[in-house]
Amino acid sequence: MDAGLFTANNVWMMLATALVFFMHTGFAFLEIGLTRQKNTINILFKNIFIITVGLLLYYAWGFNLMYPGFEDGDSGFLKFAGFGIGAPDGGMTPDYADGGYTWWTDFLFQGMFAATAATIVSGAVAERIKIGSFMIFTVIYVGLVYPIVGAWKWGGGFLDSWGFYDFAGSTLVHSVGGWAALVAIALLGARIGKFGDDGKPKAIPGHSIPMATAGVLILWLGWFGFNGGSVLSADPELTSLVLVTTCLAAAAGGVGAFFLSTVLYKNLDLTMFLNGILGGLVGITAGADLMSPNEAVVIGFIAGLIIVGGVALIDKLKLDDPVGAVTVHLICGIWGTLAVGIFGSMAGGGQFMTQLYGVLIIGAFCVVTSLIILGALKAIMGLRVSKEEEVEGLDLHEHGMDAYPDFTND
Repeated sequence: MDAGLFTANNVWMMLATALVFFMHTGFAFLEIGLTRQKNTINILFKNIFIITVGLLLYYAWGFNLMYPGFEDGDSGFLKFAGFGIGAPDGGMTPDYADGGYTWWTDFLFQGMFAATAATIVSGAVAERIKIGSFMIFTVIYVGLVYPIVGAWKWGGGFLDSWGFYDFAGSTLVHSVGGWAALVAIALLGARIGKFGDDGKPKAIPGHSIPMATAGVLILWLGWFGFNGGSVLSADPELTSLVLVTTCLAAAAGGVGAFFLSTVLYKNLDLTMFLNGILGGLVGITAGADLMSPNEAVVIGFIAGLIIVGGVALIDKLKLDDPVGAVTVHLICGIWGTLAVGIFGSMAGGGQFMTQLYGVLIIGAFCVVTSLIILGALKAIMGLRVSKEEEVEGLDLHEHGMDAYPDFTND
């Protein structure tokens, strides 16, 4: 391979890595914007913890658990290549990864994905989970569950051999986090005041919708690295197609959610519009490299409709998800994964069933492991803060700080 092309590939992958890292700013802004100011420090603390500890865990063993080098005769379910990330012979040359990038770039790009699953959970459990319990959950889920599931497809495991397809993680990242979020909010219960005596959901407004809007726009930008980097090279044709399908699906998702929410609720709900954009992004992520622009618009638009229906469903089930994480990442993640069997170059009944099997297997594994981890934490140390702590705010009780000391804390 030409040295210039190898360098160009690697530079693009490093840029994509930076964009994915920047997504954590978007998640942080979105989560604090849609929640109350008295819990701002708590949410930011969780997000910083996820990034720092997630990278260290991925360095210590996660990378080699996710990419263990399955061989003929292996089960394709679980294998471990050892601790640490020492580069192999040829790891810095075009002999590695077909000249798309170096070993170090590979580790860092994949490491940025690893923390995202726990970040999804952070938003769903906001304003009422004990910080200690959340940190322990993050260590186990990011350190073990995420890389094991990732190995089944991206690491060459059994789902990969079946033909299951997930280009950039509608299931392997987003629904892995979404399943854990669903289990967590079911075990935690709703925030005080979320459901009235009549059982009807009541809005608990976030303290900064402008910040939430900025968060979504940052996430949209970061998705260019999330999906575009998943081409795993700077291939001009495929990378540009992926960026186009990603962008169109996001736009269509926003319009779909805006349209349906306006028809149903007769108001122009900005938060629904924002989550529609995210739903479109999650929905296209599994097949961004397979779809035409027209198909991307359809997938995104349907994801936007799903957002409105999913939020209503979560409320009807009396589950409390302050940022809509379960609807965005789990339900739209499932939709995007199944869409690979409906649209694009791999569409067909056989592929659809393979996608469905993959969703069900990964869902079952994530639900069971989440129940074990969170159930044990609930029994041993508890998951939820006291009523007093929740009412007065987690910033005061768990951090002794105020995000906005010059303003009233309500």
